Amino acid sequence: MASWVVRSRSVMILVLAMVLFPMMVEPKVWRYHFNVVMKNMTRLCETKAIVTINGTFPGPTLHAREDDRVIIRLVNNVQHNITIHWHGVRQLRTGWSDGPAYVTQCPIQAGQSFVYKFNLTGQRGTLLWHAHISWLRATVHGAIVILPKHGVPYPFPKPDHEKIIVLGEWWKSDADSVMQQWMQTGMPPNVSDAHTINGYPGPVPNCSSPGYTLHVEAGKTYLLRIINAALNEDLFFKIANHQFTVVEVDACYVKPFKTDTIYIAPGQTTNALLTADQKSGKYLMAISPFMDTIVAVDNQTAISTLRYNDTKPYTPLTLTALPAKNATPATNSFIESLRSLNSPKYPARVPLNIDHSLVFVVGVGVNPVLLVLMEAEL
Repeated sequence: MASWVVRSRSVMILVLAMVLFPMMVEPKVWRYHFNVVMKNMTRLCETKAIVTINGTFPGPTLHAREDDRVIIRLVNNVQHNITIHWHGVRQLRTGWSDGPAYVTQCPIQAGQSFVYKFNLTGQRGTLLWHAHISWLRATVHGAIVILPKHGVPYPFPKPDHEKIIVLGEWWKSDADSVMQQWMQTGMPPNVSDAHTINGYPGPVPNCSSPGYTLHVEAGKTYLLRIINAALNEDLFFKIANHQFTVVEVDACYVKPFKTDTIYIAPGQTTNALLTADQKSGKYLMAISPFMDTIVAVDNQTAISTLRYNDTKPYTPLTLTALPAKNATPATNSFIESLRSLNSPKYPARVPLNIDHSLVFVVGVGVNPVLLVLMEAEL
């Protein structure tokens, strides 16, 4: 009897210890295999071969948690040299896996392979990966989803579902050839023929090209992980009759704020909560470019649809108007709304004592550059 009591007490103590002092979860190792292959894709009513990862456009999503380790083995099966850059990942002591060709690594040649290894230290949110040589990133790109550690909640209401929205560009011609022509002539590169949402441009003049559909359930809240994988263009993103609550930008939590229009530059990511709070139906989801100077842009609007699951057939599409191409006030309003979360758990560690002041003057190739000034003051 006494031994049974001792064992019972031991079990109770063990259970209590597990509750009060949960075991540390070891960081997980995530392994991915990237095959670089050519794939025929039809867009804008024309078919062409593009460089892809695993035959998909956009490419596969990397999933991991904060502080996990990621290992990606890339095999190059095309005739192009290639590297992959993990845009926004803090390469702490793993700079050789950062990916810029001729900077941190030699290009991976046809028939060769390379293994990328890095840790996601102190980061959580959404980032992107893309090719980092020539203009292969036009079709070679994808999402990086970094979840919080096990047991650590989001610093905002937990969504019911999460969706990845990758914005991009599409050229009817070979994007790499466009870049080569630009380099040889010194003239601005040709603009893309369409913008894309998750790889689809939607209907355009002279072509009823298919568009992406975001299916939602009434009353549910969705975390949209929005990525601008376009090469050159800042974009507006809007859904008819719906509002966003922005909660994270570039894998950094921000003070939540509401907006009906997301402004996002190339290489940037934005996480926003979307509540399906409208009546059943179909709602226009679209992107258009922003440019308030004389630089040429692709002025095509990519069209997709948000559709409630119980929408009846032949329901008309609810439309919306996007900001004008040169709507600087709209971009300023969005940018000025961004504030660090700066909570006790996620403080903003910004230096308060400034001992250097740098002033840069940069040309964009529109006029002859007479002066590039860099002034440093101690």
